[in-house]
Parts: sequence; C-alpha cells; structure tokens
Amino acid sequence: MKLSFETVAYDGKAVTLLDQTRLPLEERYVRCATASEVADAIQTMIVRGAPAIGITAAFGVALGARALNPAEDFDSGVRHLCDQMAETRPTAVNLFWALDRMRRVLDASRGSSFEDRCSRLDEEAQTILTEDVEVCRRIGEHGAPLMPMGGTVMTHCNAGALATGGMGTALAVIRVAVEQNRGIRVYANETRPFLQGARLTAWELMRDGVDVTLLADNAAGFMMQRGAVQAIVVGTDRTVANGDVANKIGTYSLAVLAHENGIPFYVAAPTSTIDLSIAHGKDIAIEERSPEEVTGVFGHRTAPEGVAAANPSFDVTPARFVTGIITENGVARAPYETSLPAMVRGET
Repeated sequence: MKLSFETVAYDGKAVTLLDQTRLPLEERYVRCATASEVADAIQTMIVRGAPAIGITAAFGVALGARALNPAEDFDSGVRHLCDQMAETRPTAVNLFWALDRMRRVLDASRGSSFEDRCSRLDEEAQTILTEDVEVCRRIGEHGAPLMPMGGTVMTHCNAGALATGGMGTALAVIRVAVEQNRGIRVYANETRPFLQGARLTAWELMRDGVDVTLLADNAAGFMMQRGAVQAIVVGTDRTVANGDVANKIGTYSLAVLAHENGIPFYVAAPTSTIDLSIAHGKDIAIEERSPEEVTGVFGHRTAPEGVAAANPSFDVTPARFVTGIITENGVARAPYETSLPAMVRGET
C-alpha cells in the first residue's frame, strides 16, 4: 500500500516534518533549519510516535553537526546535540536507541575530516529511516495473519505511518491485512487528551481507503462486551524484558477489558523499542505532560479555571494481558523473558 504523505524527511539543510498538531484540518509541513527547532518539534509533538521520534532526532543531530564550527571540538558538540535531543521525550526508547547509533558513528569517525564526519552522520540517520521502512513492512507481514477474516480490529492512539518512517507498526498489521483481502474493519479509539486516534489514525486510514469507525475511548468496553471486536492491536513506546508494555495512556484499560472479554490483544513492536535493560514495567519512566492538555482541547478550555489535572502520557500493560508481541522478526509469546531476547537477536 503506497503512502500518500511523508512524515519526516532530511535534505542536509533542514528536517521537514508533517505537522501532526494541525491534522486533520490542515496538511502543513514544518521545515526545521536548526537542531533546536528539531528538538522543539519533538517536544511539542509536531512529530510523535516512537520510531518517528528516533528518526527525527537522528536527523536533528546530523543537521546540527553541520552547523558546528570545524575549528572547535566536534565530538563534544555532537554529544551536546545528542543530549539536547535526549531531553525531549523520556518514555520512547527509540529516541535513545537512535542517539546511541549516532554516538557510535561519531566515535568511529574520529580522525576523519569535518565533512566526512558530517556525511557519515547524515548516512546513519538516513539508514535509520530506510531500515524503519523495511521493519514496518515485516511487522505487517507477521501480524496480518493474526487478524480476523471479516472481523473488526480495535486500535488505540496512532501507530501508523505518522508515527514511523514507513507504513506504521500496528497500522502496518492492518494495512497488510487489507492488502491480503482479509475483509477487516477498524475501530479507532479517539485517545484523549491529545486525540491521536481521532485526528491521526482516522485521517490515515480514511486516506488509504480502509473501513474505519471512530469511537470515544469510553465506548471501547461496550463494543467488546457486545461482540463487536475480534482483535486489538496497538503500538508501543517501550517493551521491557518481562513483556510489560508502555504505550499511550488508556492502553492498559483496553488490555484488561480484552482479557475480560476473551479478545486477543497484540502489540506491534519493532525490536528497536524492546528494552531488555529494564526488567519490569514499573521501572519505565512515564512522561507527565502539561495539565492544559486535559483542561482544554487545543486552546479551547473545557474545565473550570483552577481545577487540578494530571496528565500521564503513557501507562504500562502487564505482560499477562498481552497475547503476542509482533516484531519484524516474528511474533513473541509468553514467556517473554525467553522469546523477546530471541526476537532481538533475530532468532525466529
């Protein structure tokens, strides 16, 4: 399925991003000419989704490196750029994975000319994007056979092309299932408070001609209870060694409801989002965003002035509620302590 838009691009002079804060009402591209502008775009969610964040951060480092003074300490300058990108979003492991790759290229290029070192950083960032396109396709191919023939699949937040460099993770599974004529329909949960499901997933799937229906988040359990959902597939920002999954807030609730109603709950996870250095989900850092995202909707206040609001951006779904974790190397199943390391090593 050919995509009709490009989420992130880099031409050596700027990083260009499809502004996801403007969708679906306006298709606007933002051209970031400095590393600081790239970091701000990640922080303000002009670009979001774990793989897309990692790709964008890598491009931001490459862009910033070219702006450094060749007469000054190149290594410390690039490391500062990596640190600047690392401070933007704490939960998405792809961010740190991509930055580690850029640091390794920096170390390996010592002794080369300024231009050569910049070129090698450019190439690594572009490789991260190119690899992600292939990873998304392979996730879709492994996950599509798990989707019900003629059934309805529910998804949460946006784990599509807008969140990656390719066709998505959870939405890659859906897109390939559509290509294979499995006759599926999709329920996209709106995903309060930033409405990624309503604004982004519904926009993507409608644009691609996929049969999608938008749901309020609190309608999900009702639809499961009445037998209207045959599978759930979501993305992830970080999956840890025991199979616990950090994803957009509300995912845990869906997993519990799916378990109660006997519905398979799948997670689409590139191996770059699997963090074997963390044993349990309780140790994942959870980003807390501005209360204003809860007390209003894009500048329009909906709650009384002065009310307190909490805004955790992610929650953690325990592994016991996860039917399978779909990676580019195959589908991991419990016990995840064994299957996830095998997936990371490419042992299918």
